[in-house]
Amino acid sequence: MSASVTSPGTTAPATGPGRASVLLRRLGAGLGEALLATVVAVVVAGVGLVAFSLVDWPAFNSSHVTRALTTVGQVVSVAVLIAAMVLLRLHKWPWLAKVLSWAGISAFVTVTLGMPLAATKLYLFGVSVDQEFRTEYLTRLTDSAALRDMTYADVPPFYPAGWFWMGGRVANVLGMDGWEAFKPYAIGSLAVAAVLALVLWSELIRADWAVAVTAATTAAAITFAAPEAYSAVIVLLLAPSLVLAWGAVHRPAESEFAAAVVAAPEAAATPEAAADSDSAALRSDSGPANGGATGTTPAGTAGTGTAGGWGAVIGAGLFLGLAATFYTLYFLVAAFAVGLMGLISAGLAVRARRVEARARRVRPEDLGPAWRVVAPPLLRLVVIGVIAGVIAALVWLPYLLKHLTSTTPSSGTALHYLPESGAELPLPMADFTLFGGLCLVGTVWLIVRAGSSRRAQALGIGVVAIYLWTLLSMLATAAGTTLLSFRLEAPLRVLLAAAGAFGFVEGARALYRAFDEPARFRPAAALLATLGALAFVQDIPHVLTPEITTAYTDTDGDGERADKRPPSAVSYYREIDAALSAQTGRPRDENVVLTADTTFLAFYPYWGFQALTSHYANPLADFAGRAATIKAWSTLDSSAELRDALRASPWRAPDAFLFRRSGDTYTLRLAEDVYPNDPNVKRYTVAFPADLFSDPAFTTTDIGPFTLVTVRR
Repeated sequence: MSASVTSPGTTAPATGPGRASVLLRRLGAGLGEALLATVVAVVVAGVGLVAFSLVDWPAFNSSHVTRALTTVGQVVSVAVLIAAMVLLRLHKWPWLAKVLSWAGISAFVTVTLGMPLAATKLYLFGVSVDQEFRTEYLTRLTDSAALRDMTYADVPPFYPAGWFWMGGRVANVLGMDGWEAFKPYAIGSLAVAAVLALVLWSELIRADWAVAVTAATTAAAITFAAPEAYSAVIVLLLAPSLVLAWGAVHRPAESEFAAAVVAAPEAAATPEAAADSDSAALRSDSGPANGGATGTTPAGTAGTGTAGGWGAVIGAGLFLGLAATFYTLYFLVAAFAVGLMGLISAGLAVRARRVEARARRVRPEDLGPAWRVVAPPLLRLVVIGVIAGVIAALVWLPYLLKHLTSTTPSSGTALHYLPESGAELPLPMADFTLFGGLCLVGTVWLIVRAGSSRRAQALGIGVVAIYLWTLLSMLATAAGTTLLSFRLEAPLRVLLAAAGAFGFVEGARALYRAFDEPARFRPAAALLATLGALAFVQDIPHVLTPEITTAYTDTDGDGERADKRPPSAVSYYREIDAALSAQTGRPRDENVVLTADTTFLAFYPYWGFQALTSHYANPLADFAGRAATIKAWSTLDSSAELRDALRASPWRAPDAFLFRRSGDTYTLRLAEDVYPNDPNVKRYTVAFPADLFSDPAFTTTDIGPFTLVTVRR
């Protein structure tokens, strides 16, 4: 059933079911499927990780046993995914095929990360470098469900708490400490994100293609983004979300002349192509793309059973909102890409209006005012922004409100980092590797299909947005800051991997036709794709070897190293915690500890007086002011002066000091920002004379290489 066309630039009224009812029905169906997929992923990841933990495996850095078993698990996972694609291609047992695809992709994530880490309780990179403050954040939000800063008392959190808050709730349910829950939660959340990406792709493109492209992007994300698990979740969802967002803001079929000018390539598609992702992207909220099922109507037409693109609008808003609560940089880049989509769509609408005016030999003004064709995509862009803003406020509002009323000078330097990779454009398609070849295929496909494929347009805009952000980041160095573009290599690689998967499939199909459809071409192409996939995925543990090795060489919260070698000074933390609790008589979250050994705060939820570096410090905490105060305290002449200085502190004063001993002094090794130098951190030592703590108000306890000083209140 078709709908009559009203004036140009407006949406024709639907003649079928009301859009609201269609929208609610399809949102409900999509959310229901996402919930089922999540349950499957959680079960697969949970069973796998528990099974891995039941065996006393050798350390990954001293044996190849776990790597061999990882390869076996990857092969089995790939086989399950192939079986799911075959069933979907043949339209047999669709629900079994879906469950197999969910199980296969979540099993791949679990075995690729879980098996190499099976003999350690720590995640990739252990508790070293950046993983230290991430573990500290999870420990903080495991201790309490309240939104709290990872380090500082009485300050609302600056870093988005979404992933860490959920992890804290998971740790509470499992009865685990935050540091111990980090590994299973990180792997489980990545498995869930992978199946959610698969569900979303399945709503946008042919179901068998959805499995293939999800497998490609998941492998890329695990390889290049997994160490930073909370951002990798967003990376996994980025590609399908951009396709969804493009379907939300660019809907040429809703305009009479835009449909004729812009949508013409889609109408000329072959019957087989009509079942692929280009037509499916147009019908993204008209029903799932089930491998070419009939009965669907391109989204954007006013025919029976459409929601007018508002499902895609809601989905894009939800993704941006989720990104804002998980990882600020990727949220900003994704929002930048969606904003470009809105501007491009508005520009295409104006262009189509001019083309139609020339065809009718009238002035563009005779077809109606320009704002009528520009308003629809911009309105949808605003709605997406409002939805994202409401969700983002859940974690950002406390900080923003405090920031508006605070008189504390902002001392955050989170953007002060420029490694070599941030000073040049990332060009993975130029790498002479298997993955570089896939990226090259993807790059060619993006260019060739830019005029006819909605998928290529969406992914291409995402790639362009990343390169524009990278250039802006380089330009920002002239202003004394950066936009952290070096962290965009992972999402760029994943977008190009998605494009490469599409390019390989469409290229193979084109060659199949060019060679007069030889009988053995398809199985040969499938075999080539499978061999390439296996060659890449079995190399993932090798790529992640430094991160995996650190997980075995770092000392965990139990005071043990997984490689069975002597532990570091971290092994004394448990004794320090016991002494500190006994001497203060207060719960951990009621004590502030000044220490340079901030790993202690990653294992135990004490508040810190000072963060590891200014780059991870809350801007409202006045990192520089605190550093100067600590230095001033160390130069005092007597215990009485120190007691007075602690009472006069503008911030909540330390209840305890955790020092390293050095002769007759107690030392803290602190850090200052020295950007634009690389490394951007300079370490310096502050020494407190032991005599400063001779007063009975201070209790001094030597534990291993540490000296614990508690303050009697």
